[in-house]
Amino acid sequence: MRRSSTEAGAAAAVLRIPGLAGQPGLVHGFSTLALGNMGARSVDGHALTPARKAFAEAIGLEPGRLVAAGAVHGAEVARVDEPVGVVRGCDALITDRPGLALFATFADCYPIVLYDPARRALALGHAGWRGSAGAVAARAVEALRREFGSRPEDLIAGLGPGICAGCYEVSEEVAGQFGPAHARAVDGGQGRALLDLAAVNVDQLVAAGVPRERVHLHGACTRECLQLPSHRRFPDGERFACIAAIR
Repeated sequence: MRRSSTEAGAAAAVLRIPGLAGQPGLVHGFSTLALGNMGARSVDGHALTPARKAFAEAIGLEPGRLVAAGAVHGAEVARVDEPVGVVRGCDALITDRPGLALFATFADCYPIVLYDPARRALALGHAGWRGSAGAVAARAVEALRREFGSRPEDLIAGLGPGICAGCYEVSEEVAGQFGPAHARAVDGGQGRALLDLAAVNVDQLVAAGVPRERVHLHGACTRECLQLPSHRRFPDGERFACIAAIR
């Protein structure tokens, strides 16, 4: 069936990680500003807004089966087995249920997708500096192992768009939670540093047993890419989203 021009335009407004796009059992995507603000909730507080519905439909998923992470900038992981709307108090969701669409919103933090093609299990994480300091990526790997028997060496990982190391300036106190391998002082910055959140999470995934060659990055910087909202560039409350599901 030929798609309408509206449907084709919505699909074109979705970004994907090339290294994950070829996985036949995985559906994933990142919305752009062309699809609207994914952070705003509906007036009744439900997770499914018109923008979120359009995004799910653009990648061929049933909007009514969307489950959103509460994203409190922590490292808690929750298992979901049915479409419960919003899971509050967590920054990562895991499932092994086909068609259950995991959803989280971002505005400089990194989306982390973990897919196990052997046991058909999935995780979606939200990693800002607090979640990264709490090792949310590694905790998601462990949760997949514990709940579904996933082996880290079987996992395929992807980091979506996020703020790059050249744009993410943080305090000396924040930088000190990561160390010199991932943070470097800004010249003349009076106690400021640049933090490489992508490298932090890649290294945590590798330390958790995911082979480095199976970790893929989208590479876009949210502050530099005008297709995406960025809190650092313009703190207007707008968010993009990641959706991931097992086919």
